[in-house]
Amino acid sequence: MALELRPNCECCDRDLPPDSLDAMMCSFECTYCRDCATTVLKGMCPNCGGELVRRPVRRAAKLVNNPASTKRVLKAEGCAPVKAA
Repeated sequence: MALELRPNCECCDRDLPPDSLDAMMCSFECTYCRDCATTVLKGMCPNCGGELVRRPVRRAAKLVNNPASTKRVLKAEGCAPVKAA
């Protein structure tokens, strides 16, 4: 089963196309832009507490049979900054 490749950042709603090098995700496929993941979230998913890593790129030829998701996921309240432990 292929990754969902969500089309946007859950915090700021920035577009993240399938070939974006700025898309970050956790093991549950929660998706964030690099800016939100590093500055606001400090590398930790606010949903599951998991590590955020760069999402793999899916090349156009593979998108034909395994298209990226078109369902946008957005936190209505945005993402609260992660506080130091």
